[in-house]
Amino acid sequence: MTRTVVISGGGTGIGFAAARRFAADGDQLVLVGRRPHVLEEALAELPGAAAVAADLTTPEGAERVENFLKVEYGAVDVLVNAAGGNGGLEDAVRPERGGGLGAVAHDWTLNFRLNTLTAVLLTEALNHRLACPGGRVLFLGSISALRGSGSCAYAAGKAALHPYAFDLARRLGPHGVTVNVVAPGYVEDTGFFGDSLSEERRRELVDETFTGRAGAPGDVAETLHWLASHAAGHVTGQIVQVNGGAFLGR
Repeated sequence: MTRTVVISGGGTGIGFAAARRFAADGDQLVLVGRRPHVLEEALAELPGAAAVAADLTTPEGAERVENFLKVEYGAVDVLVNAAGGNGGLEDAVRPERGGGLGAVAHDWTLNFRLNTLTAVLLTEALNHRLACPGGRVLFLGSISALRGSGSCAYAAGKAALHPYAFDLARRLGPHGVTVNVVAPGYVEDTGFFGDSLSEERRRELVDETFTGRAGAPGDVAETLHWLASHAAGHVTGQIVQVNGGAFLGR
């Protein structure tokens, strides 16, 4: 049976890999992202998919997605919150005075908006449209939220998804909807590091794994796909790690 799958951040990286995986099942895809040209490029590889350009850091952006779905689609079977990223790569205006508390406030606020607010606003906008029973809500977390590595502001933004996902799982569980977080480790072929990752640092990240390799977007996409399946119907309120053993389960 064809499902409606909404993927934020679906135009690039892990979000796009997830879109390709769901498309292989014949699901109806709705991609959400900030940049129209990126979405257009993704749609060229995903015949039959639809897209909504929206800034999910704002209530208006989340409402735009909800209004589109209300007109064009019925229930949302799967919601994948993959939007987010490294705030240090954003082109947003920096504080006029370099350094100091202004820079700290900017960094933390920006990462919270990118990695927490995007997921919360879209989920709250769509939770009344989730298929009941059978709906799936998935959040893309990070290894950094579990061990505090990398940018503290980014890690905190991802970590804030954990209590939200747990509360959502508790609220939606009686309606047959599951909620989980997938926390990747180091994944190549994404834009997360930009051009800042040195070969030495890359080798360190790979050496942390037991598998001896970097993760790929497809590794995470397969986990998201399984958690959205009927087979994972009794898995909810969990943080599922996909890191090759770089950080051990707890």
